Amino acid sequence: MSEGDVREAIIRAHRGEWARVVATLTRRFGDLDIAEEAAAEAFAAAVERWPADGVPPNPGAWLTTTAGRKAIDRVRREGKRGDKQREAQLLRDDDPAEPLDAIGDERLRLIFTCCHPALAMETRVALTLRMVAGLTVPEIARAFLVQEAAMGQRITRAKAKIKAARIPYRVPAAEDLPPRVSGVLAVLFLVFNEGYLATGPGTAPVRHDLTAEAIRLTRLVHALMPEDGEVTGLLALMLLTEARRTARVSSGGELVTLGDQDRGIWDAALIAEGHRLVRERLATGVAPGRYQILAAVNAVHTSAREVRDTDWSQVVALYDQLVRLDPSPIVALNRAIAVAELDGPQAALAAVDRLEDDLTGYHAYHATRADLLRRLGRSRLSRTAYDRAIELSGNTAQTAYLRRRRDQLA
Repeated sequence: MSEGDVREAIIRAHRGEWARVVATLTRRFGDLDIAEEAAAEAFAAAVERWPADGVPPNPGAWLTTTAGRKAIDRVRREGKRGDKQREAQLLRDDDPAEPLDAIGDERLRLIFTCCHPALAMETRVALTLRMVAGLTVPEIARAFLVQEAAMGQRITRAKAKIKAARIPYRVPAAEDLPPRVSGVLAVLFLVFNEGYLATGPGTAPVRHDLTAEAIRLTRLVHALMPEDGEVTGLLALMLLTEARRTARVSSGGELVTLGDQDRGIWDAALIAEGHRLVRERLATGVAPGRYQILAAVNAVHTSAREVRDTDWSQVVALYDQLVRLDPSPIVALNRAIAVAELDGPQAALAAVDRLEDDLTGYHAYHATRADLLRRLGRSRLSRTAYDRAIELSGNTAQTAYLRRRRDQLA
């Protein structure tokens, strides 16, 4: 394994420390570039020293201290004195730092910095996924269905703009939250999705560290903005999805689809909390947004004792509502999956085939099409679609499931 591979393995193993180190250094220096480069140097030092010396008792503290020294060295090399130099010395002070704010969460502070409205929405989300969630550029590129090089350039430009505009590293005042919260929610949703269906090489198929952290941060945003319907909706969506986590992968490491999951091991407490949040939003009478509708879809699924009890007409009606808000091809694909259960695979296949130009590089498009063709008895075309889905899938459990389904074809 190369040094780069070892470093990526350490970053994956200590993903929480990566984000915390970046957040800490950004607060101290007010510079995302310094923070990320110092963190990267600290992890490189870990790659060199930990195999020989052993993993320290407190890896996070070791990484933070090492990264702090690297950052101080860079500040000195670049001749940055005055306030930044004094800030750097705080890293060596023995006195505890002042509390950040009422929430006291550095990662949330960094999210709001990266989601400044001066940046384009997609740029805000991509930058935050890199700096806060610690996702790799390839993982982020897959989430956006774009090339890795293009995503790397987007992130680099975003950091340069934050630096040039001197965007402050802080949780904004209450009146500044609404322009930023949509970006924050998009970030948290994508972090959760990466944990729910992890795509990184060598990672577990479901990453509870990411889903749990996304839920924790969404709870903090909900505490800041309890009346925001979309914040509540996203929290409900995450809880209802997380409730099914333990049933999603078999003991053999294969994905278990919703219809085949053991509903008896779903987390009843998370489901109850998610349902309560959905009901609270419905009671307001305010037209729901995207996350609220998705939460309602999941509430329908988690209300059914057996898959045959699912109210598919209600699911399709909710997706009809969502299509009016978000006429994206991925929403259309999810609607088609529900249509297959309500009106049959032939009706759904016609809708899916219309999405080919938009979703040809998306594994779920080919997996859905393969399943519909299988149900229609068109095995040769189904096999071809399964092959393409397997080629595009980055999740080990999903790949195992798709291969088995393909190999079961006549």
